[in-house]
Amino acid sequence: MTQPLDRKVLLVGGKGGVGKTTVSSALAILAARQGKRVLIVSTDPAHSLADAFGTNIGDNITTIKDGVDALEIDPDKEVKTHIQRVTQQMKRFTKPELFPEIERQMRLSQQSPGAQEAALLERICQIIEQAERDYDLLIFDTAPTGHTLRLLTLPEAMAAWTQGMLRSQHRSEEFEGVLKHLAPKAGKDVANPMANPDEHATEGMTDRTKAITEQLLERQRLFQRTRRLLQDPDYTGILFVLTPERLPIQETERALEALAKEKLPIAGVIINRILPDDADGEFLARRRVQQQSYLEEIDQRFKHWPNHRLPLLTEDPQGLVALESFADQLALTRLTDAVSKTE
Repeated sequence: MTQPLDRKVLLVGGKGGVGKTTVSSALAILAARQGKRVLIVSTDPAHSLADAFGTNIGDNITTIKDGVDALEIDPDKEVKTHIQRVTQQMKRFTKPELFPEIERQMRLSQQSPGAQEAALLERICQIIEQAERDYDLLIFDTAPTGHTLRLLTLPEAMAAWTQGMLRSQHRSEEFEGVLKHLAPKAGKDVANPMANPDEHATEGMTDRTKAITEQLLERQRLFQRTRRLLQDPDYTGILFVLTPERLPIQETERALEALAKEKLPIAGVIINRILPDDADGEFLARRRVQQQSYLEEIDQRFKHWPNHRLPLLTEDPQGLVALESFADQLALTRLTDAVSKTE
């Protein structure tokens, strides 16, 4: 039985605008209070971590306070870096006259669907491995729900894709070996096409094949390790933030069903911005009545997971002092004592 902050990785998801960044930041502060060294990472292209903490962060690890570091991944930069790396790898195994075509194809792939997610996933895998060495807790402040679900289901798809590439590489190696025997070459016994191929040519082919295969295997192992960690309920937990409104409830329910099918561990649901009982005025009173019906619906729909309630504040928390206060509110929900009912 693992409490949320006792895991190594926490992913905070939910519909856009429900307070994921604020909750993620407060979780990092709570963990630091427990003596943990925390890295909080934003994977949302519309970064708001810097706004929440009131300091510049960017695509380099930045110290926010004792025990808390932060990082904002730049998806566009990740795609460019990923494309450049793949381009250089491909050039190692092809003739110079093919370089322009390789560059053209890679420029096109940069705009292809899923390119950003694939590049982002590889960076996330690397961050998880780094955090294993350097941090006690890694918190991901994720993009809105759909983007997050695609990312979380990608490791298996990418591992399968890599496996397919390995099979293709093996078939290509066998086919190339046959061609080496059949094609007339300088210094080869043309009268006996099945004789041993040129020794140096065979060595070159073997070295190239080994290099390609090892790169594919290394990538596959990275994705498989990440997939295992994401599915381990003692290692990873996914917290969903929502507000007591119709659309966030429906979107969260769909997301939780999708995560359950993928066997990804859900650590709980955080209901944010609940109207306090002392909010006055006829308008707010009517809103509170409607909100109460939504809260009852949330209790019913998400009864399989721990629910934690946070009040609507008079102002959005911004800056470290305000987030420290918000962390106090989060601590009152006893989230640090919660254990997922699905474990």
